[in-house]
Amino acid sequence: MYDYELETEDKDLKKVGLELMFMTPEKCSNDKGVTAVELAKLVALPLEIVKKKLNILKEEGIVRIIGINPKYWKFDNYTFQRMDEDNEVYKLLCSFDDVDFDRYFQY
Repeated sequence: MYDYELETEDKDLKKVGLELMFMTPEKCSNDKGVTAVELAKLVALPLEIVKKKLNILKEEGIVRIIGINPKYWKFDNYTFQRMDEDNEVYKLLCSFDDVDFDRYFQY
């Protein structure tokens, strides 16, 4: 599980989580999901940080890995909706105060 309290909001984890949460099939190069390299480019973070954040989300059970080489990452909405509302990662991904939704949707 997530080891430390999110006293200061983990902005990188939130970026990676929200990008996966709002990932549409059109944004993916493969229908299995997105690779860590593609995700790192989308969120403009170093690959190593993205991989660490993906592992945190995987430990929480809200992302799935499909394949081995390359690994495709996909958000598991079913598991996310059933998470404990007191879970720190759940609260982080549900705090939309500073989220620019135009980043995820084209109107």
